Amino acid sequence: MTTKNLHGRHALVTGGTRGIGQAIAERLTADGAAVTVTGTRPDGSAPDGCAYRAVDFTDRAAMIGFAKEVAEMEPDILVNNAGINKISPFTEIAIEDFERIQQVNVTAPLIPCQAAIPAMKTAGWGRIVNICSIWGKISREHRAPYSASKFALDGMTLALAAELTQYGVLANCVAPGFIDTKLTRDVLGPEGIAELSGQVPARRLGSVDEVAAFVAWLAGPDNTYVSGQNISIDGGFARV
Repeated sequence: MTTKNLHGRHALVTGGTRGIGQAIAERLTADGAAVTVTGTRPDGSAPDGCAYRAVDFTDRAAMIGFAKEVAEMEPDILVNNAGINKISPFTEIAIEDFERIQQVNVTAPLIPCQAAIPAMKTAGWGRIVNICSIWGKISREHRAPYSASKFALDGMTLALAAELTQYGVLANCVAPGFIDTKLTRDVLGPEGIAELSGQVPARRLGSVDEVAAFVAWLAGPDNTYVSGQNISIDGGFARV
């Protein structure tokens, strides 16, 4: 069920062309927001009803140019969803891979936040939702670069909340667990999905729509007092 409670709001969703990001963009659009999404392909396309902007988050110069656009855009809602991962044994982590993951998962969210915050503070209203991961709350083998980036994103979100909540700008993390996306099914296959589901107390994977619905609540007017949180959507996996 959706409402039009975001009518008149402008949202920016990074990495909004597929998976969780696409579902978030579609939900915010359904709730009445004007939504801009980013993707990596110059010839990419946005979900229906959204505007599209190609950005390479590994390119510092491109990010600086994008920051100027964000400042002019003055989004009321910023969802930092774009991210990358590469699994490697700790002693085999290439420094270049580690730095690239931090650039996309930590530095890239910082830059649009800096660009969007002044207008949010002036307006006395804003919502920043950073898409983290359960691997930013717990970790497992071979996940050092990714976990490092997501723990860092959580820390940055805490600092944002400490600085901004007094101005009506609420900042939170959402930490998805195992979510049923096309990539997940392509990588794991039916047997892998069944095995993974058995490890989750809910006995199934989460859906992108479940994540999107919660992000929409955090980003909407019904959220008036939740800030500085890192909330898991994982069917109980990380805590039970």
